[in-house]
Amino acid sequence: MAEKPPTSAAENVGSATAGTASGSAAQRPAAPEQNPAFRAMGLPRFRLPSRNWMIFFTVTGSFASAVIYDKWQTKRNRQKWCDLVSHLADEPLSTKTLPRRMTIYLAAPPGDGLRNAREHFHDYIKPVLVSAAMDWDVVEGRKEGDVRHKTAEKIRRKRKRAGEGEAMPAEEAEKEFMVDALREKAGTTEEAGVAGDLVVGRHTWKEYVRGMHEGWLGPADAPKQSDPEPTPDQEPATHIPGQPSLGDAAVKGAANVVDANAPSASAADTPEAEQKDQPENKPEEKKEVEEEKPKPRQPPPYITPSEYATASLSPSTPEMIGPSAGIRFPHILGFRNTPIRLYRFLTRRYLADDIGREVAASVLANYRPYSTSTAADEDSASGSQKTVPEQSQVLAHEERSWWKTTWDARKEHEESVWIEDMVLDERLASRMRKFELTSQDEDRAKRIGEGTEKVGKSSYPES
Repeated sequence: MAEKPPTSAAENVGSATAGTASGSAAQRPAAPEQNPAFRAMGLPRFRLPSRNWMIFFTVTGSFASAVIYDKWQTKRNRQKWCDLVSHLADEPLSTKTLPRRMTIYLAAPPGDGLRNAREHFHDYIKPVLVSAAMDWDVVEGRKEGDVRHKTAEKIRRKRKRAGEGEAMPAEEAEKEFMVDALREKAGTTEEAGVAGDLVVGRHTWKEYVRGMHEGWLGPADAPKQSDPEPTPDQEPATHIPGQPSLGDAAVKGAANVVDANAPSASAADTPEAEQKDQPENKPEEKKEVEEEKPKPRQPPPYITPSEYATASLSPSTPEMIGPSAGIRFPHILGFRNTPIRLYRFLTRRYLADDIGREVAASVLANYRPYSTSTAADEDSASGSQKTVPEQSQVLAHEERSWWKTTWDARKEHEESVWIEDMVLDERLASRMRKFELTSQDEDRAKRIGEGTEKVGKSSYPES
C-alpha cells in the first residue's frame, strides 16, 4: 500500500479552523426569513441597532425632545401675554399724541458684557411691548455706575426744567431742551396714564434705586470741588527784576534739548569703525514715576447714602413716583455651574411666563404701593425684629449667582453699588409704586392660554 504523504502544520491548523467554523455555524440558529412583502419591495432586512447606538439615540433624542418642547411652551407662554395686551394696539390715538413711553433699564451683568442683557430684552420683554403698541426708551450701562449716573442725571434734568439749580445760559438751555420746546410749539402731548420703569436684573435695580435717591435728594448742580492748595513745588514762579525771565529759561531748555539730540562734531568726524570701538554711553537712570490711577467712567455721586437723612427733598418731587417692576435676569458663569445652566436652558418656559406677567402688568398700568415686612435683626443680640421694605428684597435671590470677583474689594476709582446694602429713604420709598397684575387679568390670561377665550378687543371686559 502506498503511504500517505505527511501533512504540514499549516494544513492541520486550517483543517481545525474549518472544523470549528462548521461546528459554530451548525450551532448558530438560522436567521429568520424576511417578510416576502418587504423582500418584494426591495427593502433590506430590518435589524435593531447595537447597544451603543441605542444609548446614543436615547440620549440625543431625549435632549432634542426636551429642547423642542421647551421652545414650544416658551412660544405659547409669550403669545399668551401678548394676546392679553393686544387690545391696546387697536385703540385710536390722535396724530399729535405720543404713545405711552416706558423706560427700560439694562446693565451688563456682573462678569459679562451688555450683549446678554440686550438679548434678554429682545427675547422676553420686547414682544409684549410691541403687541401693545408701546413706545420705550432704553437706559444702558456697560459698567457698574452707569445706570446710577444716568438715572440721577435724568431726574436732575427734570428739576432744572422746573427751575431748580443755577440758571443755565440761554444757548445751553436751548440745546438741552430743544426737543421739548419743539413738541410744545407743535402742540404734541403725551398719552394720559402712567409710564413706568422696567428694571432688568438685581444689579440694575440697585443702581436704579441709588440713582433715584441721588436725583431727588442730592443737589441739582454738581458740587463745586475746592481747589487744593499749591505745594512749594507747584507754586507759580514770579519774575524778579534783574533775574532771567521764564521765557529765557524756556529758550535755554529747548536749546539744551536740541544739542542733546544732535550728534557732536567729534562723533560726526569719527569713522563708523572707530565709533563702534568706543564704549557706549549708558543713559542716566530715570526716577520711577507713579502710575496715574485711571479716571472713573462716571463722575462721583452728588450725595452718599449716609447723607440721605439730612438731605432736603426736592420741591419738584411728585407725590407718586412712576411705578416700577423688577424683571428677572438669571445669569450664572463658571464651568462648575454647567448643570445649573443646562437646567435653566431647558426650562426657559417658566422664565418667559414670569417675565410676561410683569411686563403685561406694566402695560395694563396696574400698580400698588410697595409693602414692608418684619424680619429678625441679626445685629441685635436680643432677637428683636426690624422692618424691611419690599424694595430691598426685589430679585434678591439673584445675588447668589453673581460671579465671585464681584464681591472682591473695590479699587478707589470704582464704585461698589452692587455689593453694598440698599439704603432707602422713607420719603421716597413711600412714593414708589409696584406694577402687579389683577386677579381678573390673571384669570383671562389663563383662559387665553387654554384656548377657551377668543383674542380681540370685543372679548376684553370693559372697565
